[in-house]
Amino acid sequence: MDWNFKVNAILAVGIIVIIGLFGGFAAKKLKLPTISGYIIIGIIISLSHIIPKELINGGLDIITDISLGIIGYLVGGGLYLKKLKKFGKNIAIITPFEALGAWVFVTILVLFLGPFIIRTGVANPGSFYSYLPMAIVLGAISTATAPAATLAIVREYGAMGPFTTTLLAIIILDDAFAIIAYAISLNVAESLITGFQNISWYRMLVTPTINITGSILLGTVLGFGLTYISRFIKKKQQLLAVVAGAIFLCVGVSKALELSSILANMTMGFIVVNMIKDNEDMFGVINNMEVIIFAMFFTLAGAHFDLSVIKTAGILAVVITLARFLGKFVGVRLGGAVSHAPAEVRKYLGFGLFPIAGVTIGLALLIKEYQAFSNISSIMINAILASVIINEIIAPPLTKYAIFKVGEAGRRE
Repeated sequence: MDWNFKVNAILAVGIIVIIGLFGGFAAKKLKLPTISGYIIIGIIISLSHIIPKELINGGLDIITDISLGIIGYLVGGGLYLKKLKKFGKNIAIITPFEALGAWVFVTILVLFLGPFIIRTGVANPGSFYSYLPMAIVLGAISTATAPAATLAIVREYGAMGPFTTTLLAIIILDDAFAIIAYAISLNVAESLITGFQNISWYRMLVTPTINITGSILLGTVLGFGLTYISRFIKKKQQLLAVVAGAIFLCVGVSKALELSSILANMTMGFIVVNMIKDNEDMFGVINNMEVIIFAMFFTLAGAHFDLSVIKTAGILAVVITLARFLGKFVGVRLGGAVSHAPAEVRKYLGFGLFPIAGVTIGLALLIKEYQAFSNISSIMINAILASVIINEIIAPPLTKYAIFKVGEAGRRE
């Protein structure tokens, strides 16, 4: 009989949930956000090698996919049309300002500091021009903001109000902006390397537009379908099965069609919350699952911590993190001033735009598919992954700080 013990996927999920929950309880005792505990426990799991790297880096992807689908649905459920109309001007103006702010600041800082912190993989390390393609792409990737951490903080502290609505809407729009910015930046960067005669306008503009439009259409169709079916459901247990099934279906179809499952599920939640008058149960049945979902998602996110990545690209990651924060913070201030947003939005919204994860990592990993970046793709990917790790640790307390400063914590029953 073979007594060699190997951690399998189901056992790994059990470890992540149980140990992650204890981390959450400990964080709460220390008056930290619960997800900070999940992430720290995930980092400990990574450093202790309890779970094999092959499971963390791929074997448990279904947890991430389903979690992001549920998170997208819940974010969409917080976007009431009446509220969006009221704050629509602020959202529409602040979003491009803060996203472009991150793009510009990261591009400039990487460009000018690159020669001092990156000496490998660059054709001419002494020339600032050699760092421009890398800087543009890293800047574009930095425009994205992850909704998962922010939503977890919002729900943990029962936050509700103009600030929270504006924050959630901007985070979702950030991901759409990032997809377009990434497509444009790659073409510009490749053209700088190989010559502008190779620029692809189709890939730059049409492809991301199709992705975003397709995601919204898919979410709309499933949202109306879920709204219709819910009329015939009387028991909460059945409603849970139908809503969860719709979310899984949305995630699966999105992956098959290479669409954004977060955006599609957000659209579905948006349709449901605005089409059904008494919609509490449509989201309440999922709320009962959120503790286990957040525990799995954020503990697994922390388990992606890789000390070698920090060593390889730590300085560049710190530069990206600082530049991104400054860009978003300045962008919020400028956009808020132009749109005449409330003072608390202008002052504190930037603190809620720190989280980066899913879309950021996905876009970063695509870099290795482009021949023009073959020599520098490794340092770029490692820098982004390291910046994600840094943000996962510092983002939750900052989001909590913003929500409490604007006085919107504890409003949701």
